Amino acid sequence: MPELTRVPAGVDPSVPSSARVYDHLLGGKDNFEVDRAVAARLLQVAPDTRRVAKASRRFLISAVRHMALAGVQQFIDLGAGIPTSPSVHEAATEVRPGAKVVYVDYDPVVKLHNDVILAVGEGVISIQADLRDPAGVLGDSQVTAFIDFSEPVGLLLAGVTHFVTDEEDPAGIIRTFRDRMAPGSHLLLSQAVAESDPEALAQLRASTAGSPAQPTFRTHEEVLALFDGFDLVEPGLVPVQDWRPDLEEPPTKLRIEGGVGVLRQRAHR
Repeated sequence: MPELTRVPAGVDPSVPSSARVYDHLLGGKDNFEVDRAVAARLLQVAPDTRRVAKASRRFLISAVRHMALAGVQQFIDLGAGIPTSPSVHEAATEVRPGAKVVYVDYDPVVKLHNDVILAVGEGVISIQADLRDPAGVLGDSQVTAFIDFSEPVGLLLAGVTHFVTDEEDPAGIIRTFRDRMAPGSHLLLSQAVAESDPEALAQLRASTAGSPAQPTFRTHEEVLALFDGFDLVEPGLVPVQDWRPDLEEPPTKLRIEGGVGVLRQRAHR
């Protein structure tokens, strides 16, 4: 699989990126040799990692469709990663034409590819920002002009909170967004959990050594607490392959749990 032919300014191709590793696991081509090496080491320990990556993507798309069916027509995808089809905006507009999507990521490679989407897509904007700075995202002029926070919003945190440390306060990040969201808004969250196979977790930690993103694995209960203020829809917080599956799949060594919650009321205003 060929390497990226264009390296955006500020990107060190010798340092792995979680977004590009994920892209490789999904069969994408927007990654470097260092990213493929990380994925290969992880697959040696947990050969089913590619399967859980694909299950994570299916969960995201299925949950976005669920939100759109529930009436949500604007979405903020935090830590969006490199676009893969079907993308969030494709899934949303398939159900609800005219849906709007904001893609947010701090990786210049992701921004480069999302800018390509903007050349052909409508109702889509992309900003380069860090989800760990929620005030910065919410205060971005493109976001404030694009998103109507008096109407429900779908906030997407798919596979990114395990790259937010406890010191960076993931609950506080979500709370900042939650406090701007109207009742009926939805939160999608998935994260690698501490109940995973210990060897798989150790390899994932080792594989990201030297990368800006170091994983923090939380227990099921700790992830559940991140849904404070939201009512989980069925089937709750479960392994992503078990969230409304089309077919039954066996457990994976790397366990990623996901869920969708609905905001009950405007919290802490």
